[in-house]
Amino acid sequence: MKVVILCGGKGTRLNEETEFRPKPLVKIGDMPILWHIMKIYSYYGFNDFILCLGYRGEMIKEFFVNFSWMGQDFILELSSSKKTLLPSNSLPNWKITFVDTGQETNTGGRIKKIEKYIGEDTFMATYGDGVSNINIKSLLEFHKEKGRIATLTAIHPPSQFGIIEEKDGIAASFKEKPMLDGLINGGFFVFNKKIFSYLSFDSILEEEPLRELAKEKELSVYVHSGFWMCMDTFKQAQTLNNIWKEGKGLWKVW
Repeated sequence: MKVVILCGGKGTRLNEETEFRPKPLVKIGDMPILWHIMKIYSYYGFNDFILCLGYRGEMIKEFFVNFSWMGQDFILELSSSKKTLLPSNSLPNWKITFVDTGQETNTGGRIKKIEKYIGEDTFMATYGDGVSNINIKSLLEFHKEKGRIATLTAIHPPSQFGIIEEKDGIAASFKEKPMLDGLINGGFFVFNKKIFSYLSFDSILEEEPLRELAKEKELSVYVHSGFWMCMDTFKQAQTLNNIWKEGKGLWKVW
């Protein structure tokens, strides 16, 4: 089954990093967040990826083209420039299709542009800037059970601030950044091929397509209560790196 990852946005709110590289290549530890996302899917046996490229997409291509040589021992014969990779089991068994979906294309348009590469009735998709300890197989089973055109993963976002409950001017309780009651779109989608009839080359997935699907009762919602975090700002990038350095890796299912 294909896994589509949206990798083309400019990531302007993370300008400290994305001025020089596409957001999916911003690192958590020693590896880009894109690698972490792909590792999540790969752990559950999904290794066939389509990367929707845009802003600085050539850097993503270059990263994977050189992946074997950068992450594995090899022999270089200088006189002939012959390179020989030494045997290793460390390389992931990934098949990656790189598709240039345009510099300014919106999320729905990017998915529309890879339609010709989708052969099966069902495929998965997610954003190139969010990690989670989501159980991908459970998500897929949920989608099949509901039998709708689309499934999105919803999460309870944490509050940006601590919540204080008071009575008669005295704090009754204090919660540091608790989870909010509402749900937001956390990506990690599952789609039937019928989704393409809701998309155009200039559509924004999160606007008209998802609203129309919801109106027609064709959008199911998989609620994930575990770890989820996106890398939307420099502060969030720092938080994800701190979590990784502390050895927690709260999204590390592999």
